[in-house]
Amino acid sequence: CGDGCMMEGIASEACSLAGTLGLGKLILLYDSNNITIEGNTTGAFREDVAARFRAYGWQVIEVADGNDQVAIASAINVAKADKDRPSLIKIKSIIGYGCEAKQGTAGVHGEPLGVDNLKATKKFLGWPEDSDFWVPDEVYAHTAEVAKKGAAKEEAWKALFADYAKAYPELAAEYEDWYRGELPDLWNDEDLFTFTKPDATRNTSGQVLNKLADRIPNFFGGSADLAPSNKSDMKKETYFAKENPEGKNIHFGVREHAMAAICNGIALHGGLRTYCATFFVFSDYLKHGVRMSSIMGLPVTYILTHDSIGVGEDGPTHQPVEQLAALRSIPGMTVYRPADGVETTVAWIAALQNNGPTALVLTRQNLPQYGEVAKNAVKGAYVISDAQGTPDILLLASGSEVEQMLAAQKVLREQGVEARVVSMPSFEVFEKQSAEYKESVLPKAVRARLAMEAASSFGWGKYVGLDGDIISIDTFGASGKAAQVFQKFGITTENVVERALKLLGK
Repeated sequence: CGDGCMMEGIASEACSLAGTLGLGKLILLYDSNNITIEGNTTGAFREDVAARFRAYGWQVIEVADGNDQVAIASAINVAKADKDRPSLIKIKSIIGYGCEAKQGTAGVHGEPLGVDNLKATKKFLGWPEDSDFWVPDEVYAHTAEVAKKGAAKEEAWKALFADYAKAYPELAAEYEDWYRGELPDLWNDEDLFTFTKPDATRNTSGQVLNKLADRIPNFFGGSADLAPSNKSDMKKETYFAKENPEGKNIHFGVREHAMAAICNGIALHGGLRTYCATFFVFSDYLKHGVRMSSIMGLPVTYILTHDSIGVGEDGPTHQPVEQLAALRSIPGMTVYRPADGVETTVAWIAALQNNGPTALVLTRQNLPQYGEVAKNAVKGAYVISDAQGTPDILLLASGSEVEQMLAAQKVLREQGVEARVVSMPSFEVFEKQSAEYKESVLPKAVRARLAMEAASSFGWGKYVGLDGDIISIDTFGASGKAAQVFQKFGITTENVVERALKLLGK
């Protein structure tokens, strides 16, 4: 990494944790050239990086000359020898070395050298000045030798594993299953879908997580210092630590960005099923990590609780409004906002089978349980309660707002209006369904549509159309008891009924 990397907050987050955990296999080569795009770093970055890393608990090795390959190789060997601490190798270098006109300046950070400077640099380095592209023969020879040694090491590892498989066939098979991502049959495991009383989806998620941990031995994850609130710890498992590498839970600390990046690294390595958790409003801190999960197609599960103004007394700073729209807008991201325990189970199983990241957006407040019908959440949206005959209006909602829609359906029926209630826990999954299925849920002929979600209205327009309406929150929240805040912003059965009748001209 370079000077700019060292300025980023994620560097402090991740390297602090690495020192705490004593990650002795981690070696960080720090190219210290004191240059960023804007010029010399003296205007923005004068700290003693070596002292900072020593304070983190790292071994620090310094190399005075970035062109001294022997010294760098020696430093790497010293770093490898320390099994108890991660190592920082600080290497002083000159950016653009060999280009006399520009070396040591921001001019070689992201700009081309130009024809004359390139020719002069080649001359300084002893390379053919007129060649467009040239690789010395000794480089070809060296890389061929490296490839040969690598192939031999690979064959030796394969032989070692074959011997291991003969001696320990069950463990070898489990190892291979972990790396293939094999899962037990979860869809037909009724215990995962059994809920008997109203409960918050953060609680039902915690129950499902712990049941899954009994069935999936390679689960590994944790929270950004919020596990008691996120319900994201595996009760039967210990915590990973320098002294306990067998632990399956991990304390990420208050490090949301690094937490997401660490889970990406674990997913890229393979073998483990990883997840992380925080309050939904804090997803902003880890969003770039989520974005990288999506770009790389990594099956990281993000548990995001306290999903709306239902957080209540914590007020606007802790009440997410725009976060749902932000996550839904990320290409390759799957977002579930379940309405009950069964929908939460569906979301968890789908996340484990997903080839990309999944966000589980969960409530703090208790919600009803809807039973068997909620298994249809596997299709992203479904009819949770239908009209008697052709519906006059479609009522669409996700998560906690499904309860109000179902209550409104009964009131409207008493007033001669037939409503179909559609639970929409996942836009992305619904969009993958066939045109026929989508029509069966949201028939084009029914143009009177009302959506409600305790969040930004952004994204609902494609489902309600030009003739529809949306009950949402397009301001920040307010401090008060959850019921009071919902009342203030119109996330109520009464408001649904009023707006539905207005849509129908009644």
